[in-house]
Amino acid sequence: MKNDKEKFKTEFKRRIYIWVLRLIKFLDSAPKDTITQRIVDQLFRSGGSVGANYIEAQAASSKKDFANFLHHALKSANESRFWLAVLRDTGRGNRQEIEFLLNELIEIANILGASILTIKGRR
Repeated sequence: MKNDKEKFKTEFKRRIYIWVLRLIKFLDSAPKDTITQRIVDQLFRSGGSVGANYIEAQAASSKKDFANFLHHALKSANESRFWLAVLRDTGRGNRQEIEFLLNELIEIANILGASILTIKGRR
């Protein structure tokens, strides 16, 4: 049976994965004008990077490597928050879905940030 730490890691990984899937569906439904599509490209890269870096962290070869991948995931989350806010504030895309994606991403980023602080012994 998995301990609480393992359950949390599994659930968090699933949560990020579901967020990325929902982001992709949202991006696929975004307006097809040139500006929106450039933002969509950036958001796809940064949003996907959140999940990819978290997965890489799980296979890290050292504590420092683990912290580094989590830090990259957090930076990608922050960039994604910026692009989602730009889409929201320019009226490009479903506002309710953008709000959901933003709120979930804020929670994911908070968990990543807290994890980095814990690893670095600052918590």
